[in-house]
Amino acid sequence: MFSIGIDFGTNSVRGIILNLEDGEIISESVISYPSGVDGVIIDEKNPHLARQNPADYHICLEKLLKEIIRKAKKEKSFSVNKIVGIGIDTTGSTPLPVDKNLVPLSFYKEFKDNPNAMAWLWKDHTSSDEAEEITALAKEMRPQYLSKIGGVYSSEWFFSKLLHLARTDRKVFNAMETFIELCDYIPAVLSGIKNPKEVKRSICAAGHKAMYNEIWGGLPDKEFLEKLDFSFKGIREKLYEKAYPAGEIAGYLCKEWSRKVHLPDGIPISVSEFDAHMGSVGAGIKEGVLVKIIGTSSCDMMIYPKEKELKDIPGVCGIVSDSIVPGFYGIEAGQSAVGDIFYWFVKKLIPKFTKDPYLYFTKKAQKIKPGQTGLLSLDWHNGNRTILVDQKLTGLIVGLTLNTKPEEVFRCLIEGTGFGGRIIIERVENYGVKINEIIASGGIPEKNPLIMQIYADIMNREIKISALPQTCAVGAGIFGGIAGGYFKSVKEAQEKICKYSKKIFTPIKENVKIYERLYFLYRQLYNAFGTNNYNQSLYNVMKELLRIKKEYYE
Repeated sequence: MFSIGIDFGTNSVRGIILNLEDGEIISESVISYPSGVDGVIIDEKNPHLARQNPADYHICLEKLLKEIIRKAKKEKSFSVNKIVGIGIDTTGSTPLPVDKNLVPLSFYKEFKDNPNAMAWLWKDHTSSDEAEEITALAKEMRPQYLSKIGGVYSSEWFFSKLLHLARTDRKVFNAMETFIELCDYIPAVLSGIKNPKEVKRSICAAGHKAMYNEIWGGLPDKEFLEKLDFSFKGIREKLYEKAYPAGEIAGYLCKEWSRKVHLPDGIPISVSEFDAHMGSVGAGIKEGVLVKIIGTSSCDMMIYPKEKELKDIPGVCGIVSDSIVPGFYGIEAGQSAVGDIFYWFVKKLIPKFTKDPYLYFTKKAQKIKPGQTGLLSLDWHNGNRTILVDQKLTGLIVGLTLNTKPEEVFRCLIEGTGFGGRIIIERVENYGVKINEIIASGGIPEKNPLIMQIYADIMNREIKISALPQTCAVGAGIFGGIAGGYFKSVKEAQEKICKYSKKIFTPIKENVKIYERLYFLYRQLYNAFGTNNYNQSLYNVMKELLRIKKEYYE
């Protein structure tokens, strides 16, 4: 038997057909979004804007399903009649305004070229002011709303984007029937659901990004929402009352889509999750394991048994019941930019002079030892997602001289993302969530051993690498198998499907020693620029960077 796993990413949609009996991926494909720059609608005048064309989702989904089915038919054991379920994940929070028939407003001529009528991609930060307002009002009126999302509401999330839409484009706001997460929209489309009220909303999206919790009756109450802005009067009725975990059935493949892609109709479709949450399932998440999904950004995922007491953790992106694995709390943290920082360096900062500048600088950086650059960076080029939750923070490099080489800057940027990852580990462990093992997955862990070794040295922990490509799609495929009744639990599925590379990155003692000194300096910069109550001098930082460089390498 087989399942389909579909992963809507930032630049493309990826899909697999998974053999549920032996865990083998028999077919996979990637279809890039045709609109914008690498699939993202941007505005040169506003670097915080990042939208997507909903038409791309439909076009690419159809192409993807046809392609993976065509490839799978080369496998003798495969038949479309053996597909038991479909699972889906998407980026998030990536909501879009739709009408009463679940049609994106951007499909109408009136709104066709209006970015506000499109999907508001996860990394759109145009609503940073609104996020601060939501945080301030919640602290005053409903502090419990912040308690499960780290204490601060983010501009990457649902209500800050909806509030910004209400204030900047009343025409679109008034025309929409509801604002719906992409991860809820796609299962509904495949199921042929036309009424927004019939869409099963994901607990993952609702809990981590929309302040949903059954303790206080679901979404934030009317009084709170209307106090935010008069335009939010009646908005709660336009949203939803209940959210559901992945593995439950969101709908069944409708005849329209079955004809389009040549699949039998009636295939169960699982309730969706966000990509990193699904990726952590595909990578083998369990209690005591931190899964780092590393791509354009990073997401650090953990689970914790619901029967055990769990403290609220300041600065994380959420502690949500059943949001990753049913029966466990899902804990989400992460960094707003990792791969995007490296991409910025090789594509925007350095003039193109070689076919593969990323590989060129990686090879150059491999020859540099810890502390040898005399540099130290803060990884806030796209704001800070965790622990500070502040999208108005920016990147920083300390220690530049007239002798600094580009490859030294590149290595320094890698180290900065490693230090940022360590901050997260220390925060969750300080609040009682023990991490016994780290598993990394995503494009960077699969392709760049230098980065993984630097991370192992900085964190002073072994790092395992998932051997499965497309772990987000694999996680979606696992839930497709659960929705279709093939697996009874995530644990049962993982035991059969999850695999790991033989290569394990082990900390190098000499490097760990140097990185401990650098990390102390990183914490000084982190606190000085990221908090408003740090009053110590930074006079020692540059001097200590030079001292480390001299002690070890001169």
